[in-house]
Amino acid sequence: MSVNNERRSRVRGESRRVLVVDDEADIRELLDLTLARMGLQADCAGSLAEARRFLASQRYQLCLTDMRLPDGEGLELVRHIADTVADLPVAVITAHGSAENAVSALKAGAFDYIAKPVSLDQLRIMVKSALDLPGTNCCEESGAESGLLGESPAIEQVRALIDRVARSQAPVHITGESGSGKELAARQIHALGARRDRAFVPVNCGAIPENLMESEFFGYRKGAFTGANDDRQGFFQAADGGTLFLDEVAELPLTMQVKLLRAIQEKRVRQVGATTEEAVDVRVICATHQDLKALVEQGRFRQDLFYRLNVIELRMPALRECREDIPLLARHILDRLARAAGLPPPPLTPEAMTALQRYPFPGNVRELENVLERSLALMVGDRLDADDLNLAPSASTGVATTATGSLQDHLDQVERQVILDALRQANQNRTAAARLLGVTFRSLRYRMARLGMNEQ
Repeated sequence: MSVNNERRSRVRGESRRVLVVDDEADIRELLDLTLARMGLQADCAGSLAEARRFLASQRYQLCLTDMRLPDGEGLELVRHIADTVADLPVAVITAHGSAENAVSALKAGAFDYIAKPVSLDQLRIMVKSALDLPGTNCCEESGAESGLLGESPAIEQVRALIDRVARSQAPVHITGESGSGKELAARQIHALGARRDRAFVPVNCGAIPENLMESEFFGYRKGAFTGANDDRQGFFQAADGGTLFLDEVAELPLTMQVKLLRAIQEKRVRQVGATTEEAVDVRVICATHQDLKALVEQGRFRQDLFYRLNVIELRMPALRECREDIPLLARHILDRLARAAGLPPPPLTPEAMTALQRYPFPGNVRELENVLERSLALMVGDRLDADDLNLAPSASTGVATTATGSLQDHLDQVERQVILDALRQANQNRTAAARLLGVTFRSLRYRMARLGMNEQ
């Protein structure tokens, strides 16, 4: 029997065991009873020492531990399990509203947390998620098909971290330049985790009008406002049981940041027009190309929300940091584009490949795909040469370095030229140009208006 089949049969069989660690006898009894009704066996410990003895003599599929124990902290047990039984998911029970403890536990390696007073519905959901985690071998096999192509050290590190964080329910903050593959990484975390069979809901936070944000995120009831003719679910309800991916989270206004923080901490949301809250089970992954720490210092992003979202940080490398991967990526993208167009994939000449590897790619993999798609559409012969790529000169070589007017005039000239280059690469599509520049569409529109470029 294979390792995967052995693990699956063990998890489904009667030998599924949970270690419950809490110094309150009534809590241990409640958890024991609830787990028994789920067909699980439980061993109950009232201290760290007793928990360690159980771990030394018995194999478990899940551990539930309180944060405060008579002979130490639950975090000590989380770290002990991470060091000795790395494949055992640990969930912590925290005091109501103790977000700091929950975040500390997740950073230490906890799978998830649940707040007191314990909600049995949330407990059952969490236990089912933990017992449905794929095995280590499963993660490694799936990782080979992750879609994150490349053999550079930077990409290998990203893949290894994705495999680890996929086994947790901790929030993940993905950083990196525009076009570096942040959503692809988020989708892979979802695909390798316990929520892989549920919804993955991507949300572009910079594309939602501020007055619609609350109803879009949390849904609304019929009659809540003019035009609300029916009940409607929000992003949280759509992602219930799955993953909510918040792209460009830095674009959220402060008022929405407060509401998002509460929803994440309490795991409950209230629809616009409703009088009661409803429980939601959502894993949150966010991404931004901006520096959230700097925005916190500037007062543009709430520190408590940053602390809650930045439990695990995953940095996506820029394409120029993985130049050795460009040949593999270019061939893969060309094959896909050619198949979609019903054409045989054209070879890239050595000169074209050299040009691609020398180009800085400010728009990263997204820009590489744009360049190859344009080249394929305009190609005359049966292969792509360096001239076919029509790569734009970099800003360092394409902009004059001597200013003839004031400093602001020179800076405006540089900014105008960079925007024009991006628009040219994006075939005058402003949304695509904003992505290439690593700014939001709203920011690009403002900059163009300031520079008098809206009529161009």
